[in-house]
Amino acid sequence: GYTEIRIHAKSGQKITLWHGETLDENGNFTQSNFDPGERNKNGGIPQRLDYTCKEGLNIYKPRFAIFGFRYAKIETDVDLTDSRFTAVAVYSEMEQTGFFTCGNEDVNRLFLNSLWSMRSNFCDIPTDCPTRERAGWTGDAGAFAPTAAYLSDCYPILRKWLAECRLAQKEDGLVANIAPVNNSGSYISNMLQGSSGWGDACILVPWALYEAYGDTTILEENYEMMVSWLRFVENRAKKTRIQNQLNPYKKYLVDEGFHFGEWLEPDVSSMDTMKKNMMFGAPEVATAYYFRSASLVSKIAGILGKQEDARAYSQIAEGARNAYRHTCTKNGVISSKRQAEYVRPIAFGLLDTGEAQIAADRLAELVAQNDYHLNTGFLSTPFLCRVLSDYGHTDTAYRLLLQDTAPSWLYPVKHGATTIWESWDGVRADGTVHDSLNHYSYGAISGWLMGDVCAIRLSEGKL
Repeated sequence: GYTEIRIHAKSGQKITLWHGETLDENGNFTQSNFDPGERNKNGGIPQRLDYTCKEGLNIYKPRFAIFGFRYAKIETDVDLTDSRFTAVAVYSEMEQTGFFTCGNEDVNRLFLNSLWSMRSNFCDIPTDCPTRERAGWTGDAGAFAPTAAYLSDCYPILRKWLAECRLAQKEDGLVANIAPVNNSGSYISNMLQGSSGWGDACILVPWALYEAYGDTTILEENYEMMVSWLRFVENRAKKTRIQNQLNPYKKYLVDEGFHFGEWLEPDVSSMDTMKKNMMFGAPEVATAYYFRSASLVSKIAGILGKQEDARAYSQIAEGARNAYRHTCTKNGVISSKRQAEYVRPIAFGLLDTGEAQIAADRLAELVAQNDYHLNTGFLSTPFLCRVLSDYGHTDTAYRLLLQDTAPSWLYPVKHGATTIWESWDGVRADGTVHDSLNHYSYGAISGWLMGDVCAIRLSEGKL
């Protein structure tokens, strides 16, 4: 939003407003948590408003600038005795459709934080954060779209944004990580594109809207984008790394290309994850999403009466499922200490029924061993509680929900959060701050509150 100024001043006097998300460990104004430093030639993103006064009463609000903020710091020599500063929230017109209250005020606050992070970032396009980047990251929208459809009538803004995705799609089918594209000039920015879980948003978002609204228009408008993306992934799968050359399902195994992977897992360096994925690929994540997207496009083709396509993508999905099971499991048995690597195959249907139950039981054990804390990242957190509750571990899901020490959903609430944080510990125990404090993606837990706690499920426009 923005700050509206109302002050009495002398001609030529100046006032500067700095906008920030939080206070530092000493209770002072700060922008350090979203300042990107060397990303910007001027050393950061100042979120600053400079105003030169006229004589007498000055009333001003910006018309072409918005900021991500909770606090404003005022610098001026104007007498502020009769001044007024008003914070005004700005977001695309979206009627709230989902409401939730329960006997736990922290959970109520968590729900509101999800709603306000959505509002903060659904401003013309769905952005990742309203400060440091304010970019239309595909991964964020893909992770949050099912929850967004519960919270507000977001069909118009997401439909418009999907058109941006179509415009940003390359001729070979690659879906840019950000739409509209905000940086296409450098070699690095061009190389780090087409991540699984991000590009797949071109399928995940239309499907989420179809499930909520039952309107096939959204599927028809984006069908060519979907199949073009799958062609891109199919061609990527044909380029198999040396270590997987003998894999009998190698043509369905996605172990090439750039991928963010699970991203922002607790206790895991995101930069180390990127380096590892660039060196060895990310077959567990990328092949799972190949299966997920091909399965959905097969369903979508059937809905649209494209039966030949439906059969073709069903075969691709089956191939990707076999590739995943062969490479990432031992006959359907998972061996990992990371929660995400259980959540994803269960949620996507990569395991048989009995195997999924065994995996969910093991997942519940891992959560208990982690003292009922999360260690999931960006991609699997939206599915975590649903997987647990669907397989008989609702008690574990509730203990996760109500955990209030980091990493957890309620740790930010206990530390005064009014929006969803990018990192689980955006304000550390010592009060120091880091990363954006307004990223909606982890607010997808509100989808579980609506869909599982309240048992309101959406399917093809019906409850």
